[in-house]
Amino acid sequence: MHYFQTRFLEEAVGFISQLDPKIVKKILYNLDLAEQTNDPKLFKKLKNDIWEFRTNYSGLQVRLLAFWDKTDNMKTLVFATHGFIKKSDKVPNSEIERAINIRTNYFNNK
Repeated sequence: MHYFQTRFLEEAVGFISQLDPKIVKKILYNLDLAEQTNDPKLFKKLKNDIWEFRTNYSGLQVRLLAFWDKTDNMKTLVFATHGFIKKSDKVPNSEIERAINIRTNYFNNK
């Protein structure tokens, strides 16, 4: 059973398309697992309704920030806004602000 479905917005697609195919495979595997398990090690709430998909690959911490859209009664969607690779556990506020802006634009244009 899937708790939600993930969709990629333009910046997330651009980010993923530049990654090594092995990293992309691991990200997609983790996304599928997160959709089925709601595991906070894979998908975790940050703040201001922004969440992060977490993938660790060969020492790299790959993050995709995301938000929920529950406006369609048929299915719950999670939209990945953009991604980045980081070295520390803390997500920079600038990345969270970027995700908030993308979410705001998404709902304003819906």
